[in-house]
Amino acid sequence: ELGAASFVNNIFALAIISGMGFAYGLTPVVGELYGKGELAASGRALRCSVFANTCAGMLLTAALFIVYLNLERLKLPEELLPLIKPYYGVLLASFIFVMIFNAFKQFFDGITDTQTPMWILIGGNLLNIAGNYVLINGKCGFPEWGLLGAGISTLCSRILMVIVFVGVFMKSARFARYKVGFFRLELSRKMFRRLNTLGWPISLQMGMETSSFSLSAVMVGWLGTIALASHQVMCTIATLAYLVYYGMGAAIAVRVSNFKGHHDWVNVRRSAYTGFHLIMVLAILFSSSLFLFRYQIADLFTDSKEVTLTVVSLVLPMLLYQFGDGLQITFANALRGISDVKPMMWIAFIAYFVISLPAGYIFGFILDGGIVGIWMAFPFGLTSAGGMLWYRFRGQTRRKHRDT
Repeated sequence: ELGAASFVNNIFALAIISGMGFAYGLTPVVGELYGKGELAASGRALRCSVFANTCAGMLLTAALFIVYLNLERLKLPEELLPLIKPYYGVLLASFIFVMIFNAFKQFFDGITDTQTPMWILIGGNLLNIAGNYVLINGKCGFPEWGLLGAGISTLCSRILMVIVFVGVFMKSARFARYKVGFFRLELSRKMFRRLNTLGWPISLQMGMETSSFSLSAVMVGWLGTIALASHQVMCTIATLAYLVYYGMGAAIAVRVSNFKGHHDWVNVRRSAYTGFHLIMVLAILFSSSLFLFRYQIADLFTDSKEVTLTVVSLVLPMLLYQFGDGLQITFANALRGISDVKPMMWIAFIAYFVISLPAGYIFGFILDGGIVGIWMAFPFGLTSAGGMLWYRFRGQTRRKHRDT
């Protein structure tokens, strides 16, 4: 069941991150309108975003369904298919709710109400954990559904989170002016186009970043099971740091978009650089902890000495790319905040597909560096992405400041 869950979750992770990137297109729009005090227009933007995210969700669901129809052609172990198919099908049914949740979350972030999404997300995750325990193990009178139970629990928690978001928006008096725009103003084609224009480049940028790690896992797989297990452990640790940094990055996007609404380009730049300094503080704390407790952290994931030693050997390349990761997260979100997202697509392609992946193959196989060589490519890819994003942000904000 663990192998089946890992396969399905890896496929859906790429779709979820791409969908999340699409939803990020709403944040600068709402943040700018909120900064101008146009609350009714912000409500209309939410309505357009729900519609746009539903359409994008249907496209991604169709793509995932095509994968589902071709599972037998992927040469998976025969014993996994009876476990994979029902679990995949239930998660497929839940995907559209993920997209609607993203629309509401980015709206709340854009109006600087980040606590409501946080509590809804925490509540949904706690419900999912409890549901997993009950449905996987057959507690409280339910049958023992195993992996299918985990999927049903995820579906229920995602539906409930959307219901709670809608309930908060509809019932709370503080959203009265937003609801005027949500219900009374016409659905704007111009706004719908703008959300798509902003959302798809961000989606592709985040998708390419994620797929670079996924494709690196394929190269790691050529080195054997110990290397692959070590890679999975390090990816789990790296994801934790990435999500912490991205929380700060989301705040940067909101503040930058707010100041852009006022045409205050001095504070646009100040917000981005202050955010970068805060992310660097987080990176130093994370890196110090990882280096000091590298053996203990590795032991949390495995009992294998070989895997532990391989994980420890990957700590150095991970530490080296923390600066680049923080840099690219900061200025990707700063560019989101000023709605300059199309160049991010090409920057991501160059950094991850032209630099990082070929470098991983060269370091890992031509120079015989093994898994450490593959991971040594990540600092080059992430730092080059961060440098190009910073250069773009610096040039755009300087020009805007001169023009105003």
